[in-house]
Amino acid sequence: MDGEIMYNAAYGGSKRFTQWDVAHANATGFSAAADDYMERGIDLNEQLIRNKPATFMMKVSGEAMVDAGIFSGDIVIVDRSLKAVNGKIVIAVLNGEMLIRRLEKTFNKVRLVPETRKLSPIDIDLSAADFSIWGVVTYCIHAV
Repeated sequence: MDGEIMYNAAYGGSKRFTQWDVAHANATGFSAAADDYMERGIDLNEQLIRNKPATFMMKVSGEAMVDAGIFSGDIVIVDRSLKAVNGKIVIAVLNGEMLIRRLEKTFNKVRLVPETRKLSPIDIDLSAADFSIWGVVTYCIHAV
């Protein structure tokens, strides 16, 4: 036995590692059957937030966007770093009041359009009104 080297199997199992310790599995041969079902938990921050410093969550009150699937009590995720383009749902500040509406922009006209028949669109006079786009809605969390 002098000079002989003993080699053990390279794979020692996964009990001493947690799912956070291993970024990905790169094994050759057969793995443990339980490793096929090992998953990392779902992190909603990773899934729903693209730009963390510029993202906010807001609770909706009112029925202005019910036809778009946004109801009173829902939580919307708002990204302030995104550009507000025509057709996006935005949080707008009009004369000190925050509104959630769909933005409609043309060459010389800006409108805030609700997604319900109960309310009418708001035409914005940019020269007279205190108006700004606060952020763009990226997701809506709706409780069932």
